[in-house]
Amino acid sequence: MKKKFNRWNKLKKVIHDDGENHFYHEREIWWCSLVVNVGFEEDGKGSQFERPVLIIRGFSRRLCWIVPLSSSPKINPYYIPIGMVDGEIASALISHLRLIDNKRFINRVGYLDREVFQKTKQAIKALL
Repeated sequence: MKKKFNRWNKLKKVIHDDGENHFYHEREIWWCSLVVNVGFEEDGKGSQFERPVLIIRGFSRRLCWIVPLSSSPKINPYYIPIGMVDGEIASALISHLRLIDNKRFINRVGYLDREVFQKTKQAIKALL
């Protein structure tokens, strides 16, 4: 598959220079510019290379751990079902846990249920 690295590089510069810092909390779900990645790393989609993400832990006002979400149902220990997100059944891709700057956030979707969030965090801890 041909990837659009040049288009992403242009958007990345805009996000870096002009991106807004968003206030966020753990357990929130956001649409996020997640990039064009190498190989089988999870990519964002669309013109802003976006994908919904779940905030796992904040480290500062600007940096947090997130896991991307997917609407592709898979039976896999690294796909943790979390319920409905923006009208689609979603899973947290815990093997794609990563640190991001909050300038990547586009808009907030809402909060994940506390119990489901705790189960997702336990699955991440087991992975580590």
